[in-house]
Amino acid sequence: MAASSGPAGVGGAGPSGFAFDSGLEIKTRSVEQTLLPLVSQITTLINHKDNTKKSDKTLQAIQRVGQAVNLAVGRFVKVGEAIANENWDLKEEINIACIEAKQAGETIAALTDISSLNHPESDGQITIFTDKTGVIKAARLLLSSVTKVLLLADRVVIKQIITSRNKDLKDEKKKAKMAAARAVLEKCTMMLLTASKTCLRHPNCESAHKNKEGVFDRMKVALDKVIEIVTDCKPSGETDISSVSIFTGIKEFKMNIEALLENLYFQSKENLSATLEVILERTEDFTDSAYTSHEHRERILELSTQARLELQQLLSVWIQSQSKKTKSIAEELELAVLKISHSLKELKKELHRTATQLTADLLKYHADHVVLKALKLTGVEGNLEGLAEYACKLSEQKEQLVEVCRLLRHISGTEPLEITCVHAEETFQVTGQQIISAAETLTLHPSSKIAKENLDVFCEAWESQIGDMSTLLREINDVFEGRRGEKYGYLSLPKPMKNNANLKSLKPDKPDSEEQAKIAKLGLKLGLLTSDVNCEIKKWEDQENEIVRNGRNMSSMAYSLYLFTRGEGPLKTSQDLIHQLEVFAEEGLKLASSVQVFLKQLKDDDKLMLLLEINKLIPLCHQLQTVTKTPLQNQVFLKVDKCITKTRSMMAILVQLLSLCYKLLKKLQMENNRWVSVTNKDSVDGKT
Repeated sequence: MAASSGPAGVGGAGPSGFAFDSGLEIKTRSVEQTLLPLVSQITTLINHKDNTKKSDKTLQAIQRVGQAVNLAVGRFVKVGEAIANENWDLKEEINIACIEAKQAGETIAALTDISSLNHPESDGQITIFTDKTGVIKAARLLLSSVTKVLLLADRVVIKQIITSRNKDLKDEKKKAKMAAARAVLEKCTMMLLTASKTCLRHPNCESAHKNKEGVFDRMKVALDKVIEIVTDCKPSGETDISSVSIFTGIKEFKMNIEALLENLYFQSKENLSATLEVILERTEDFTDSAYTSHEHRERILELSTQARLELQQLLSVWIQSQSKKTKSIAEELELAVLKISHSLKELKKELHRTATQLTADLLKYHADHVVLKALKLTGVEGNLEGLAEYACKLSEQKEQLVEVCRLLRHISGTEPLEITCVHAEETFQVTGQQIISAAETLTLHPSSKIAKENLDVFCEAWESQIGDMSTLLREINDVFEGRRGEKYGYLSLPKPMKNNANLKSLKPDKPDSEEQAKIAKLGLKLGLLTSDVNCEIKKWEDQENEIVRNGRNMSSMAYSLYLFTRGEGPLKTSQDLIHQLEVFAEEGLKLASSVQVFLKQLKDDDKLMLLLEINKLIPLCHQLQTVTKTPLQNQVFLKVDKCITKTRSMMAILVQLLSLCYKLLKKLQMENNRWVSVTNKDSVDGKT
């Protein structure tokens, strides 16, 4: 918090030259700003000329000011006391400061009360404040005590924020919300800079002001979300995101119908029917979409009808089972539950297929950013007709992307990914409008360098979000296919920017075309290796096995490195890359440790091949850690090249390790089964 000098009348000379040294040090700007109105009123009281006669009008004005100070202090003290009652560790300090403030306010009111003065009038004028000492002392005490309360209140707020951060942000949903809000604020910082510069350069340009206001509005919404997360307070009337997700609805519905097998009176048939109808109504987001193919639409409608019919059958059997508690009815009820569960599973598959196919097609179609390039060109040419044409095309593209974000949210499968879909939807919605207003400003001022820079900033934000959508799509597929758990770190979640001034992005050391080609080639091989690893992981029946979990984490991180080599994905700077590599190396060591635990279950003959691969992996992990920590000054390309080469070697070993572990695990299971079988046979024969 920035230090600041005291206001007029505090620790310095006021306008009349009256020195008022309270010995009070105001430590923060926020406290100073809060005190300014109070200081102004007190200054009015004490900065008067001595030995002057004042009219009744002046005296009444002084009395009103004194009373206003006392009333303001009274309100302030009530708030302070309320804070004290909720924070026992600071209660005594706050209460003492409040008592001092209250006494000072009452003293000032008493000293300015003209009705208590006993003196004769002289030509309609009287003398007041023959002794300023009492007012000055009261003012000093008041300012000192009020400042203490404010500083203590600041401590309370900071404590609440730290406590909330440590406690609440362990929740995956809140982490995702905070990541999204933080990403908005960080990206909007650069947007606000260029948008404000454009407004200053072109003060009469309506589109420039509209552009800047759009940034302010988005920052305000993001700040409100941060406050909501930190204070754990949801605005009234806000609907939880999970309530609009089809997959969440299906999950809850299946739990409810399965609970009927244990308790026939778990809930009413009306509740079940209403729950299913809500789910099926939400599928209208898919069937009503102009971008859903005829085949997908027909299949979704067919499965919805089938689910309704099977629910009626379930309800019929359920009612019978409540009166006839026979084994056959119980089996019939179980069969009815299985049938509707299967239909809903097929519906989930169809919705997932519809949303992911549509998203993949759309991202591929817009990968070259033709519309953005055209908008930039029409801007520098001052072509208003071209602007209208391409602004219309960008609006269409925006609506398509917003639509697929809504569909992806329904089928994302986890709350963090649902929040990421909402973040992506909002980003496209807002950024699309901002690009158009920025392009309009440039078209009206085609020679303006700052207007061109401003348009570039918004276009980069759009391109970045398109890249993040590719990662989001992959992660949604991973969740659907069971390759990713609820608490896995999602690469598609917005990442914090690094605030260290010494950290350099890749731009200062831009690689030449030959270097770019080499990095791209390394990256392509890395991308292929992640596919090989994923194929090995799919073979495992136990997807939560520690070896599988470590391997999956390494694969996802390697994929983000591959995207980095293409200029896509969540890693934006070389420092992002270095941080990801550090985590990747740690995960490699965790994998080696998991494999060593598995080794203990194997025979000596089976251990050798596995040991050889582990002994290759561990040194590579340590080498990668060393490279990431070694400063290479401005030779960023060299460092990136070395790191990706090491990563590729580790991924090749990972493929071998996963394959070997899977084969040895199967062999171990077969031997264990054979031993159990032989033991059982011997027991039957009476040989054991």
